Amino acid sequence: MGTETRARAPLKDAWLTEYNRLQPLWRTVQESSRVFLPISISRVNQFDAARLDVEMSAMLKEQLVKVFTLIKPGLLYQYEPELDAFLEFLIWRFSIWVDKPTPGNALMNLRYRDERHVPVSGNEVRTGLEGPGLSVYQKIWYCLGTVGGQYIWSRFQGFSAFRRWGDSEQRQLARRAWVMLQHVEGLYKAASFLNLLLFLYGGRYRSIIERLLKARLVYESPNMNRSVSFEYMNRQLVWNEFSEMLLLLLPLLNSPSVKKFFSPFSKEKSNGTADDKAECPICHSLPSIPFVALPCLHRYCYYCIKTRSEAARSYRCARCNEAVKAIQRQGSS
Repeated sequence: MGTETRARAPLKDAWLTEYNRLQPLWRTVQESSRVFLPISISRVNQFDAARLDVEMSAMLKEQLVKVFTLIKPGLLYQYEPELDAFLEFLIWRFSIWVDKPTPGNALMNLRYRDERHVPVSGNEVRTGLEGPGLSVYQKIWYCLGTVGGQYIWSRFQGFSAFRRWGDSEQRQLARRAWVMLQHVEGLYKAASFLNLLLFLYGGRYRSIIERLLKARLVYESPNMNRSVSFEYMNRQLVWNEFSEMLLLLLPLLNSPSVKKFFSPFSKEKSNGTADDKAECPICHSLPSIPFVALPCLHRYCYYCIKTRSEAARSYRCARCNEAVKAIQRQGSS
């Protein structure tokens, strides 16, 4: 028994030595086999969130403008860039700065995540949506890029347009500044278009600022689905189609031939009195400037018969359905 135990001791030592040798290699294999969970964020949700933020800013601006309705007209228009920047700063201050989503992002179940410190493995990764929010550095640069950048660009454009830098009569320095401004604007639009193509392809970073700061929009809650109600859209489509049908049918209903076709079924019968014949058959009132249709000599208001005869070359009398060839003021030779 003691001999067998002494024979197994070298085998145990060899197994422990081999295990200790392979342990670092196994850890290396585990680290190399880490797989980043792919997540797909709806591009429509991200675009809708941006649109909702714009609408929210417009609503706040509308309410703020109503406060200054009694001041001098045009005074608030001079400070419109400052007003827009102030509202954008308020939205940033009470949302992104305090690690909360913007109103549009909150409605679309989105939040900003720092892509530089996203966990790729371990117990922290369950849905692929984990990750810290934006750092203080990212928040400040986001404010400077969105709020400050838009304000400076708007003011600079307004100043250059007011000074007429683009006119040929201006100095060469102002002309060069205007050309440089146009080139910068063109480069920014080209970069925005390229970023849009990359966003449509990969679904990340809908703006240049987000791409530079590595601030990605991800779902805040993985169990919340996008709920879309088509009730308002269906109602709008029905009313649009109904209005188009009315616009198509109303000219036909005003046609004299249609009126003549339905006249036997009408409950209102003409009494043939002198008062009925004296009234204008179009507006059913006594003509202030009476005109007669030729050759039937039925009385009309000047405005009624003139507009009808100008609109339709082959206009027919509303009383006798005879073609009106000319109009003449009543009592004139």
